[in-house]
Amino acid sequence: DIQETREMRGEEHEFLDSLLTELPVQSKEEQDAISATPVHSAGLYALYASFLAGNLVEQIWNFACPAAIALLHPSLLPVAVVGFIAKLGIFAGGPLVGSLMDSYPRVPAFNCLSIVQTAAQLISAGMIIYALDRVTLAAASATSLLLQPLLLQPWFVVLVLAGAIERLTGLASGVAFERDWVVLLAGTNRPIALARANAMLNRVDLLCEVVGASIFGILLSMLDPVKCLKLAAASMVCALPVQILLVCLTDKLSKGVLERSRNHTSSELCQPGRLTERVLGAISHGWVQYKTQPVLPASLAYVLLCFNAVLGPGGLMTSFLTNRGLNPSIIGAFSGMCAFMGIAATFMSASLVKKLGLLKAGAAGLVFQALLLGIAVAVYWSGFIVQQKALIFFLFLIVLSRLGQMSYDIVGGQILQSAIPASQANLIGATEVSMASLAEELVMLGVAIIGNDVSHFGFLALLSMAAVAGAAWIYCQWLSNPTKEQRQLFSFDPHFSSLSSNQQLGTIDIIS
Repeated sequence: DIQETREMRGEEHEFLDSLLTELPVQSKEEQDAISATPVHSAGLYALYASFLAGNLVEQIWNFACPAAIALLHPSLLPVAVVGFIAKLGIFAGGPLVGSLMDSYPRVPAFNCLSIVQTAAQLISAGMIIYALDRVTLAAASATSLLLQPLLLQPWFVVLVLAGAIERLTGLASGVAFERDWVVLLAGTNRPIALARANAMLNRVDLLCEVVGASIFGILLSMLDPVKCLKLAAASMVCALPVQILLVCLTDKLSKGVLERSRNHTSSELCQPGRLTERVLGAISHGWVQYKTQPVLPASLAYVLLCFNAVLGPGGLMTSFLTNRGLNPSIIGAFSGMCAFMGIAATFMSASLVKKLGLLKAGAAGLVFQALLLGIAVAVYWSGFIVQQKALIFFLFLIVLSRLGQMSYDIVGGQILQSAIPASQANLIGATEVSMASLAEELVMLGVAIIGNDVSHFGFLALLSMAAVAGAAWIYCQWLSNPTKEQRQLFSFDPHFSSLSSNQQLGTIDIIS
């Protein structure tokens, strides 16, 4: 019996040895092919279509709303008040909405938020149409609506509240697309496929921004504002069922992966009794989770980039260039080139991730942007900016820097997608946007108090460049001193693989 037992064990060892020797090993080309293949390819295409349907209407409204409000009053105060309250609502309610999104099934929660967002847009459009009709009647009766306190009128209060709700629900749906759903469909452990999916979503977002503003601008030049707003409202009503159907199709093509609910800890928010305490607790929980996330430095770098409100296309840069007497066609070309660089970055980011790895790609984008903006600020402070050639070179450096900023916008999002568990994706994503909203608010207040004169532009540009340089420094420090948890989360990244190989070689040298 002992002899038979030994023979059986010997045969078992031989069988196991044969299994180990015949275990297939994938080549680097096969690993790259798997890394570039999404888990649910058909579901991703349906997701792109749904994102396009919803985002195009949202971008049209983002351009239509301030353009229509500007027709009501010669001051920038009404537009500033609507924008400020919307940012404040995002900052205060972002963690709460993210917590709710993480607590209920994805598809029903998204559909409810889409319906609320469309209703808020329609209410806002109705209030602006009502105000435009009043302006017309006031002009016909030779009275002035501008003499009345605009900010205290009931329709304007409703407009401000509806705008805040629309922005908050739009934040939740955007985070669901860009931080949660795309990860489930592309695959967390498939970095190349995820990078390509993130690039596609950003590409769609930028194209919708350009097309939406162009469509409404053309309509506004051909028709009166009331008819344009009615057409925009009709597009909202038509796009809502299309988006809902495409979301359901995405879930069906991905075999129901979007329907799976996560934790239900926040479902108590809908129960009666001590509602305020529970809401404040949910918001506090969101900030705690955000501060304790393993990739906090990468997220803070993204927030710091939001302080760069000067060295880029926008109202401040347009005002500065206009005061410098630059040709309007050159100003328009500058904004167009910045948008083109954003689209080019969506193609470049996936290649950077493939060649450098996810973490080094983020560092490359931040360092590239910081260096170019540093040169641009040096050109400005050198005094040669009074010459048109130097001014064009200054703008050219800013246009190139957009490559780095948009690349990190994509790569930074993927870093959070790879490190944050699915149960907290919406919560932390919404809280991060809240932090960015706070940064934008502080910049707006600072510009209103300090930068109300063109002579202060150089000081504001210096602050913007410093914020970008600080973001690059924080990220590179985090990358050069990784923790054990970060090594485990990004074990697939070549950066940590090379570090591990060097440490193993060092250990062998010490032993020898």
